[in-house]
Amino acid sequence: MKRRDFIRTAAAGGSLIALFPDDLSAISRKSEKGKIEKRSLGKTGEMLSMIGFGGIVVMNSTTEGAAQVVKLAYDSGINYFDVAPSYGNAELMLGPALEPYRKNVFLACKTQKRTRAEARQELEQSLKNLRTDHFDLYQFHAVTDIKDVETIHGQGGALETFLEARNEGKIRFIGFSAHSVEAAMAMMDRFDFDTILFPINYKTWHNGNFGPQVLARAGEKKMGILALKAMAKGPWPQDADRSRYPKCWYEPLATTEDIRMGLRFTLSHPVTAAVPPGEEALFRIALSLGDKLKPLKKSEVLEIKQKALSGNPLFKYSG
Repeated sequence: MKRRDFIRTAAAGGSLIALFPDDLSAISRKSEKGKIEKRSLGKTGEMLSMIGFGGIVVMNSTTEGAAQVVKLAYDSGINYFDVAPSYGNAELMLGPALEPYRKNVFLACKTQKRTRAEARQELEQSLKNLRTDHFDLYQFHAVTDIKDVETIHGQGGALETFLEARNEGKIRFIGFSAHSVEAAMAMMDRFDFDTILFPINYKTWHNGNFGPQVLARAGEKKMGILALKAMAKGPWPQDADRSRYPKCWYEPLATTEDIRMGLRFTLSHPVTAAVPPGEEALFRIALSLGDKLKPLKKSEVLEIKQKALSGNPLFKYSG
């Protein structure tokens, strides 16, 4: 694509260039030497580290190993931790490791249960597993289709448990995660959520039309935006050796420079935080980048778009 053609296309779509980094004026940012930058989370009043800790990092770890990586994260300035019951034994490993820091961190959990009774049971078990009396954020996990949306919001749906638990002080904020544009848009239309956890990835954005519409709607609603898949390269090739990254269901970016590029793209949007993959080695690389994750310069926008147009994106949206 020639530069003049790209500029014409971008202008027709609302000027992609304007998103880098002008749009960050919508969020507050706080930097501290030697620590991960913190950013405001929508209307919640919270400031979260722009790199989050995904609970899969400690799945199948040892007690000592979990404690060490959690301490490293906390000492580096990470105060946003996210976990779910579907992450194997991650809750059981994270609970003890996080306990010394619990009062100073923002703990998010999720449920894939869609009915009131099932969601209540899973919420109470997660609180017990994580050795806490409340979650700062509780989310509907992996909302995938309109049927999910209807069940969650219908009579006897899981939203009833969320609202009750918020009144009881067991939940502070309510959010959801999704890997579907349709489901994400429908969820935002049905309820004023505090947050959304959604894939914001350079390749799905430019090569899959997946993300811009969701980010725009969340911004209109002044929601806190949390990002998944910033470090995703794409689907695993059919003959790929996945043994190096057994916790990744997609092929991750692997080199430090590619990871830096992926994170910079995501964090150049009005995103509060990006959650790296569950592989500890990849999380440590993201953590080591620290102050090297500056927003993209306008001169870099075309370069990353061209890079995104090669290969297959992890998600596509045809709407």
